[in-house]
Parts: sequence; structure tokens; C-alpha cells
Amino acid sequence: MSVRPSAIPSGFAAANLPLGRDPASVRRRLVAMEQMLEGLFVIPGINRRVGLDFVLGLVPVAGDAIAAALGGWLVWEARNLGMSKLALMRMTGRVGFDALIGLVPFVGDAADLYYRSNTRNLKQILRHLDKHHPATVTVDR
Repeated sequence: MSVRPSAIPSGFAAANLPLGRDPASVRRRLVAMEQMLEGLFVIPGINRRVGLDFVLGLVPVAGDAIAAALGGWLVWEARNLGMSKLALMRMTGRVGFDALIGLVPFVGDAADLYYRSNTRNLKQILRHLDKHHPATVTVDR
């Protein structure tokens, strides 16, 4: 069982991310990327965590394309972990759906607040890692 970190640790930098190909390093990278895409800060008033995916979604077309590319990186890492083709198609579908709906003004911004394709994809990857690489399981207190 893993618990998502509630905030980015102080002193967070790309230098802190492991570059190894082992499952534990991949897990830490994916969690950090998902945190950056979906949970950098809280919007006051609605107490909803948002990240780079939401901010990029505010930039017409190019922002959604960049956010989709970053979401695609999560799928690429899942492919490198040996996830099934069906799982990869589901993950790609989530990223594609998020990108397509992001092209619709206002609707896409609302979808970034509530749909969270990257969080859904991370959960699927973590289930795979927990099953096939149990030594990578982490529990944050």
C-alpha cells in the first residue's frame, strides 16, 4: 500500500529524483511527476489541489499539448515497466480524453480540476508495481 505525499518536500529539485531504471527509482519519479502535474498548490475557496496540468490547460492548444506530452511520459514509463498492452491502451485513452476535452474552452479547465487522468494512471502503475515489484512498496506516515 502506498500513500501519496501531501506536499512536495522542502528543497524539492530535479536533482533529488533518482535516475535509475530499477522499479523503486521509477516509482519515486512517477509519484513526483504526478505530484507536479496534479498537486502543486491548493486553490483557495474550493480547497482543490491543482498542478501544472491545470495551469498549462489555461493556455489554449499549446498548453494542453504540453500537458498531454507530460502525461504521455507516465505511459511511457509504464511501458518500460512491462505493463500489459490493455493497461497501456487505457492509460493512453485517459491522457487522450484529457487532451481532447482540454481543447474546449472552460469545459477543459473544469475537467482538469475533476478528471485527473495522471492520478488515475499513477494509481494503475502503482498497483502494477505493488503486485510485480513488492519491494518498492512505500508507506508514508
